[in-house]
Amino acid sequence: MSIEAAPGNHNSVEIQDLTRQFVVHRKDEHRWRRRREMITAVDRMSFRIESGTAVGYIGANGAGKSTTIKMLTGILVPTSGSVRTCGFEPVRQRRELAARIGVVFGQRSQLWWDLPLHESFTILSAIHRIDPDLASKRIHELVEQLEMAGTLDTPVRQLSLGQRMRAEIAAALLHSPELLILDEPTIGLDVLSKQRLRDFLSYERIERGTTLLLTTHDMGDIERLCERVLVVDHGRLVYDGSLTGLAATVPVRRVLVVDLVAPAPELTGLRGAQLIASEGGGIRQRLAFDPETVTAAQLLTEVSALAEVRDLSIEEPDIDDVVRRIYQAQTARRHSASPPPGDGDAD
Repeated sequence: MSIEAAPGNHNSVEIQDLTRQFVVHRKDEHRWRRRREMITAVDRMSFRIESGTAVGYIGANGAGKSTTIKMLTGILVPTSGSVRTCGFEPVRQRRELAARIGVVFGQRSQLWWDLPLHESFTILSAIHRIDPDLASKRIHELVEQLEMAGTLDTPVRQLSLGQRMRAEIAAALLHSPELLILDEPTIGLDVLSKQRLRDFLSYERIERGTTLLLTTHDMGDIERLCERVLVVDHGRLVYDGSLTGLAATVPVRRVLVVDLVAPAPELTGLRGAQLIASEGGGIRQRLAFDPETVTAAQLLTEVSALAEVRDLSIEEPDIDDVVRRIYQAQTARRHSASPPPGDGDAD
């Protein structure tokens, strides 16, 4: 398959003052008819993503993430502003762009539900007009790397969630796209399945220079795959930087959950940790800690000196909480920067 490149050098994603508004109809409590209301889903968003980088695009539900992705892929037309994806205008050059991008939506499938998996791959290869020999080689490579050999003859509807997500990612990568957009790719997966997907995506990016744009509610995905984070809240970009910088903006806390052999007093006063819950008379205790100041291993050592541990787990930070704290911190800074009434010159 041969696709002409867009003219000139380009970033994988480049948007400027991107805005998308929707008209919704709400029930008017004082009238029988509904009233029209304008909702801004994406509000003057601007950022660039360089080719070959991995970027996490995070925010609470309804923050505008999916709307942004739909404009990047040409599904939605922007209300105002500009967008270029892989050097193309997504709406006007949607056919050309389709050959350069791969997209995986966690709740939607591009596979044929009742067909064996290998037939979906064959059909998608034909849709992308990939040379049969190259397609066969690429399918074999993806099947091997994603450990799908045992599922090729299985109808998609019979695959487990982990098997189907690996197949969805393979389908999105069949034509070796320049940009891979993943929307909640590890949602609902067990720990082992998540790790397999993360390892594969890291390998694909290193080997082929694939640009990765990832939306997720799992901070583990961001930590293991992305070197840059974009945080969106109410359609606006509230943070653009590294994960380390994000942690410095608002401390990103993990939670160590320890199950003890016997009920014990509350584990308070531990260095770098805060007890946030104690259950069953102290047999299960939850300790929040900042990984920048204390490691899980160090905390576990302190706990073990006070009580015998039967089992443990670590809960990743909740992205909704991280975004909320960033937004609150920015609001507080804006208020503190504003001069108090009476300090300014009178008009």
